[in-house]
Amino acid sequence: MTIKNRLILMNFFQFFVWGAWLITIANYWFGTKNWEGTQFGLVFGTMGIASLFMPTLTGIIADRWVNAERLYGILHILYAGVLFSLPQVATPTTFIYVMLLAMCFYMPTISLSNSISYTALKQNSNDVVKDFPPIRVFGTIGFIVAMWITNLTGNKATEYQFYIAGIAALILGLYAFTLPKCKPQRLISENASLSETLGLEAFKLFANYKMALFFIFSMFLGGALQLTNAYGDVFLDEFKHFPKYANSFVVEYSTIIMSISQISETLFILAIPFFLKRFGIKQVMLISMLAWVLRFGLFAFGDPVTGLWMIVMSCIVYGMAFDFFNISGSLFVETNTSAKNRSSAQGLFMMMTNGFGAVLGSFTSGWAIDKYFTKSFSNTTDLAAYLQTEPTNGLMNEFVKGHGVEISADGLFSNPIFMKDWHHIWLTFAAYALIIAIAFALMFKHKHDPKDVQNIGH
Repeated sequence: MTIKNRLILMNFFQFFVWGAWLITIANYWFGTKNWEGTQFGLVFGTMGIASLFMPTLTGIIADRWVNAERLYGILHILYAGVLFSLPQVATPTTFIYVMLLAMCFYMPTISLSNSISYTALKQNSNDVVKDFPPIRVFGTIGFIVAMWITNLTGNKATEYQFYIAGIAALILGLYAFTLPKCKPQRLISENASLSETLGLEAFKLFANYKMALFFIFSMFLGGALQLTNAYGDVFLDEFKHFPKYANSFVVEYSTIIMSISQISETLFILAIPFFLKRFGIKQVMLISMLAWVLRFGLFAFGDPVTGLWMIVMSCIVYGMAFDFFNISGSLFVETNTSAKNRSSAQGLFMMMTNGFGAVLGSFTSGWAIDKYFTKSFSNTTDLAAYLQTEPTNGLMNEFVKGHGVEISADGLFSNPIFMKDWHHIWLTFAAYALIIAIAFALMFKHKHDPKDVQNIGH
C-alpha cells in the first residue's frame, strides 16, 4: 500500500470515530435517556475545554519524547475504552465528565494526524500542498459514512453508536503503530532552558506580530464554527412550529439537508491547492471569512419553501468556510514554524480554534440569544402573527399544549411560550463574521509568494 493510501485510511477513520455519534448523540440524550436539555450544551462544551490544553500538551510530547504515530495510536485506544464505557453511565452529570475524558483523548489526535501526514509525505518527497488535501478529503467522507451508518442501522438513539465509534477507534489505534515513524525532533541544546525542554517555546510565537494575529483570528473563527455546529440543525428543526412549513422536506429530513455541508467539504478540500497557489494563504483565509458571512446571511433569509435554495446554498458555502481556514491555517503554521516546535504549534492552533474559540462561541452566543433574541408570547394572537398563521390553527394549539401550557377562552396562555428569533440571530452572526473579515484584511500583513506555498511541501 502506498503512503498516500495509508494516510487516506488514517484520515478516513480519524473522522469516522467522531461522526458515528456527534450528529446523533442528541437522540440518545433526549430520546433514550430522557435527560433534560439544560445540561446537554455541556456535552459539546467538553470539546472546547479539552482543546484548551490537550492538543498543545500532546504536541509538546510528540516534539520531545514520543513518536507522533505511537502517541496517536495510544490516544485512540484510550478514546475507544472511554466510548465503550459511555453506555454504562446512568446520570447526565457523570456522562458529561466521561465525555470530557473522551474528548481529552480524541481532540489532540486531529492536530497529530496533520503532523503525521505532513511528516510522512515529506519523508517520501511528496508535495504537501498538492497531495495533502485529496488525502484529508477522506476524513470528511469518513464522517459522512459514519453518520449514515449510524442512522441507517437504526442506532441514532441507541448506545450502539458509541460501540460503532469505539470499535473503529480501536482499529485505528492499532493501525497507527504501523504508520511511518515520526520521531521527536529533539532539536534543543544541552543547556536549553526549562521552557525549551518542555516544549513551551511554541507559546513564544505570540511574540511575533503576524503569528499572534493569526492565532487571535483563529480563535474568533473557531467561535463561528461553534455557532453553526450548535444551532444549524435546531434552526431547521424549529420550522416545524410554522404550520405552513410543518410538512416540508427540510423539516422531515433536516439531517440530510445539513449533511450537504459535509459533502461540500469534500469538494472544497480538493480545490485548496489551486486557491493556495493562485491567491496565497492570506487571501484563502479571507475568502473563508467572507464565506462565513454568506453561510449565516443565507440562513437568515432562507425558509423551507421559497427560500429553500438559500438554505441549500448556505450548506454548500459551509465547505469553503470550514476548509479554507482550517486546512490553509494548518499549512500556514507548518511553513511559519521551525521543525523543533512544529507539532507544538499545530497543537496551539487547535487550542485557539477548537478550545478558546469553541468556548467563546458557545458561551457568548448562548448568553446573547437568551438575552436579546428570544421572544416571549403570552397569547394566541401574538404567537399566530409570528408563526404566520391564524389564532385558531390546530397545529399551533398542539404546539402550545405540547409545552404544557393551557389556553384560556380569551386566548391567553397559562405560561409564556418562548421562541428564538432566528432571522436576527443569523444576521448578527453574519455581522460578526464580516467584522472579523474586515479586521483580518486590514491588520494581517502577508504578501503572497508562490515559492512560499511550494516550499511548504519540501
